[in-house]
Amino acid sequence: MTKITVAKTAGYCYGVRRAIQTARDCARKQRPVYTVGQLIHNKFVVEQLRQEGIFACDSAEQVPDGAPAVIRAHGVTQREEALLRQKGCLIVDATCPHVARIHRIVEQESRAGRHILLIGDASHPETVGAASRCACCTILETPAQAQKWAEDNADTPVSAAVQTTFNHEIFVNCAKILKNACKSVCIFDTICNATGERQREARTLASGSDAVVVVGDSTSSNSRRLYEICCEACRDTVFVENADDIDPGRYRGKDAIAIAAGASTPDLIIKEVYDKMTDEMNIQETESFAELLEQTLKTLHTGEKVSGVITQINPTDIHVDLGVKQAGYIPTTELSDDPNYVIADNIHIGDEIEAYVMRVNDQEGTIMLSKKRLDAVKNWEVLEKAVESGEVYDCVITDVNKGGVIANVLGIRVFVPASQTGLPREADLSQLVKTRQKVRITEVTRPRRRVVGSIKAPMLEARREAAAKIWESIEVGSVYTGTVKSFTTYGAFVDIGGVDGMIHISELSWSRVKHPSDVLKVGQEVEVYVIALDKEKKKISLGYKKAEDNPWTKFESTYSVGDVAPVKIVKFMPFGAFAEVLPGVDGLIHISQIADRRIGKPDEALTVGETVNAKITDIDNDKKKISLSIRAVLDASSTEPEAVVEEENEAE
Repeated sequence: MTKITVAKTAGYCYGVRRAIQTARDCARKQRPVYTVGQLIHNKFVVEQLRQEGIFACDSAEQVPDGAPAVIRAHGVTQREEALLRQKGCLIVDATCPHVARIHRIVEQESRAGRHILLIGDASHPETVGAASRCACCTILETPAQAQKWAEDNADTPVSAAVQTTFNHEIFVNCAKILKNACKSVCIFDTICNATGERQREARTLASGSDAVVVVGDSTSSNSRRLYEICCEACRDTVFVENADDIDPGRYRGKDAIAIAAGASTPDLIIKEVYDKMTDEMNIQETESFAELLEQTLKTLHTGEKVSGVITQINPTDIHVDLGVKQAGYIPTTELSDDPNYVIADNIHIGDEIEAYVMRVNDQEGTIMLSKKRLDAVKNWEVLEKAVESGEVYDCVITDVNKGGVIANVLGIRVFVPASQTGLPREADLSQLVKTRQKVRITEVTRPRRRVVGSIKAPMLEARREAAAKIWESIEVGSVYTGTVKSFTTYGAFVDIGGVDGMIHISELSWSRVKHPSDVLKVGQEVEVYVIALDKEKKKISLGYKKAEDNPWTKFESTYSVGDVAPVKIVKFMPFGAFAEVLPGVDGLIHISQIADRRIGKPDEALTVGETVNAKITDIDNDKKKISLSIRAVLDASSTEPEAVVEEENEAE
């Protein structure tokens, strides 16, 4: 006995159904309504809509000024949309969300300076509309064209998208060619999931059938694709627009017959084809058309897990097509528990989304959904596995709690004890709030909804890894950028990326330093260099003062033996006084060179902080020592007048 099977995916896809419903809703409020081009590619539906006051125009120019204009499922060009706005039309956008996603992709990639390749039918309105949104675009219809373009433009940065209803096999072949030949290529598989599923089911049914009937309009791209696919799998495949094109007699004696239909084919036409074949032939159907239709009209129940396609994004909710009679929506408050969740970065029209059914309102025909509750169930399982795997999460610290801080990991509250924050004891934990930290999950108790984590553990692990790399490559003279961690009276400790080194107080500055805090601050970033190291004892000595800042170098270029310089008395010793010649350079004035008379102590003639003129009598460059004499300056000044008197006497 002959069997007949109707494809479960036969009939309207959600994009077509949405476009028709949008136009009808618009027409109920105001008539007439106009579309630029046919709303969908089906003459029967277009005529049906015309009778309802929805008229198809060949171009935007034909739409009357100020009239309601519904943008068809395939979208329009940017020029057409701009013209409608200029004409003051009330634009109602019924573009299929999958097509809108292509528009968004090509616009973003084009702005990034990449050449856009559109794989699809060059004359199809969807492809034409997408191409209008690109600064530079090429349309490819075959793998041969893709090969030629790639050979001529291998160095061009390129991004490729594909018509939503295009042949998947051709797209895959084109993508392989582009990936192999182009140096910089991004491939976006934008074939509608419903289209892909429809094509896969048609191929499977056709390969197991003696005959196939494909129902659809001759102008419909996806219907023609179905026909081509079925022809490859079954020789006896026909393409019909309605029941009038069917000759039931040709199928007598066939054991298995399949019926497939394009996404723009209404249920009524599919049913007419089905009924004509079953009425005039003795056919045993595996599943009645009424049962198949009922599947799309089923009612969902609270607590069910569902998946759908995002069709609209509003400030307060997200509309989701679930393939049922009720309209699904997710309040924005039910998207995520993550305080840093940004809708624009995570949710786009045309994306598939999974959610829980929260409430079904049959009277209003709506279903309220929650994504965050479904995510929470999944994420608890993920965190339980993370305890075993030791995975580290990058998250935000949201609050300070008694004894620790609170982190948000995958939308779940995680407690981090103070001892695991990585901060010193008694430190102010509030400094971590609103900062991003890496957290490792250490404990999950789902019945108590308790999760414990550690910032310290991944921090220590990162330090160990960094330290190992440093010890492998460190050598005397190596330069690092480090962070000042702490001070002692004799120096400063600096973290150079997982390893601590010490700058001795004598290496901080060329000038005298009483305490390291006079030069550095805790937390300050500094550039240091290795002056000594002991890998066995894990000790590193660092230098901070720069050779080019050495005051002795400046002294050598400024003064020589015999020069007189203003010096500042800085310290007394029993044998003399030390005086600063330049900042960082001191010289010794021996007690015998302080005055032109005999003195017992330096303070009999000098005062600390006093500035006097002194003659440089000796310089020891090796030992960096300078000998000074005030007496030499005094003697020189006292002898000059006497010499003048002697010369005058001789002249007399």
